[in-house]
Order: sequence, then C-alpha cells, then structure tokens
Amino acid sequence: MGKLKYSLLVLLGGFSYGLLSTVIKLGFVDGFSIQELIGGQYLFGWFGLLFIVLFFSRHQVSKKQLFTLLAVGTTMSMTGICYGLAVEKLSASIAVVFLFQFTWIGVLIEAIANKAFPGHDKILSIIILFIGTLLAGGLLEGLAKNFSISGMLFGLLAAVSFAFYIFASGRVATNVPTYTKSFFMTTGASVIICIVFPPTFLTNGVLQAGLWKYGLFLGLFGVIIPIVCFSIGMPKIDTGLGAILGAFELPTAIVASITFLNEAVSAMQWAGIVLILIGIITPHYLSLRKEGQKRRNVA
Repeated sequence: MGKLKYSLLVLLGGFSYGLLSTVIKLGFVDGFSIQELIGGQYLFGWFGLLFIVLFFSRHQVSKKQLFTLLAVGTTMSMTGICYGLAVEKLSASIAVVFLFQFTWIGVLIEAIANKAFPGHDKILSIIILFIGTLLAGGLLEGLAKNFSISGMLFGLLAAVSFAFYIFASGRVATNVPTYTKSFFMTTGASVIICIVFPPTFLTNGVLQAGLWKYGLFLGLFGVIIPIVCFSIGMPKIDTGLGAILGAFELPTAIVASITFLNEAVSAMQWAGIVLILIGIITPHYLSLRKEGQKRRNVA
C-alpha cells in the first residue's frame, strides 16, 4: 500500500505537467511570449517554494548536496525551455507526444545505470505505451507531414532532459527534506532560465498586464506540485516505473487541449489515450498479482 501512495504522487506530478501546454497556448492567445511565460512560471514557482521552506522546512544542506541539487535543477530548466519552444511550434496535443518519449528513455537510463535489463512487466508496459503514443499523437493518420522539424527536435530534447530529471531526483540528496530539496533544485533551474530568458517582464509592465495569472498557474502546476510530488515519490519507486507513471501527462494534455483549445481529436487518438492508461496500470497490476502469488505460496 505504501508503494501505491508514492506511485499516486508521481501520477499527480505527471497530471500537473500535462496541463502546461494548454495554458501556454492560452498565454500565446493573450499576446505573451514563451520567454515571458516560462520566466513567469519559474518566478512564481521559486517564490512559492521559498515561502514553504521558510515556514515549514528550515534545513541546512552540505555544500556537496547544494551543488548536486543545483545541478539537477538544470535538467528541470532545460525541460521547461525546450518544451516551451516545442509548444510554440506544435499543437499542444502533439508537443506533449514528443515530450512523452521520456518514458522509454527513462527506462533505458535506469537499465544502463543499474546494468540490468528491464523486467518483463516494464517492457510490456513500454510497448503498450509506445503504440498508444503513435495513436494518440495521430502519427498513424498522416499528421506528421504538418509537424515543425524544430518543434519535434525541441520536444525530443525536452524528453531527454525530463528523463534525466526523473532519474536524478530519485537518487540525489535523498536524506534532504522534500521542500528544501525542491527549493534548491528550482533555484538551479531558475538561474538557467534567467540566463536564457532574461526577465525583462519584471520592468516592462507585462507582469501587471496579466502575465501574473499565467505565471501563478504555471508556477503551481509546472514547478511546485510536480517537483514536490517527484521529490517525495521517486525515491520510493524505481526510475523506470516513475517514468511510466509520469506518462499520465499525455492523456491529461490531450484532454485539456480538447476542452480549452478546441483541438480536434479523432477516434484513433482516443484509442491511443486508452492504451496509454492501460500501459500505466499494467506494471502495477502485474506487481500486485506477483505479490499475491508469493503470499499464497508462503501460506
């Protein structure tokens, strides 16, 4: 039951990320640039975590832990930057398909790090997820011809950096309290964001003109909730399973794009979403069945 609780937290983190592409698209409609939206996201996310740390988690970290967490934060920032640029060039439902490739990349990273071949349950889940991705992204319906090459590239780069973030967040500074760990990782990410996207919105009046609404939402669902959830949940489950659970981001993004952006989704894409949900559930079902068999054998 304990593992299920941590798995649900990782699932919640994936759900939160799934909302971002739609909100960013809505920000574009209101005239804000990707630089302003991503900058606002990390501004509000950083201050939110700073508030939490000051009031709930004053914990000192060693210099080694500090630099490690700041370094992990760079994978967060690269995910945010690359994914934002992908959303700028692709539809919200398609951009998340490319980011979604972090599932099999995460399993591959875990296999290399552990020098062990993935279990049959994960392989089966990845196969189901891969087929679901092809269907949900409309890749089997000829939609690929309309894709931006640079958008696809940015989406895949986001997937690689996100897979490394999930891998690292479950392995570094595991004895540091969740809120403190999340704050320092976000600090590292925010520094990179400010270098790549200078925060001119702080002085040109854009923040007061409405950017704050998007920054607040993106900071909550794109920084605070997923980072805290991954920081708590990932150390308790393995990287491969974490990547699979994070796949809940894809159906969330597609449903959000339908609801708020009126993006068309075909029956085949809906079938892909169902397959993705099956792929997420599969490793848990097989794990529970295996544990039940062991208990019966012992009895």
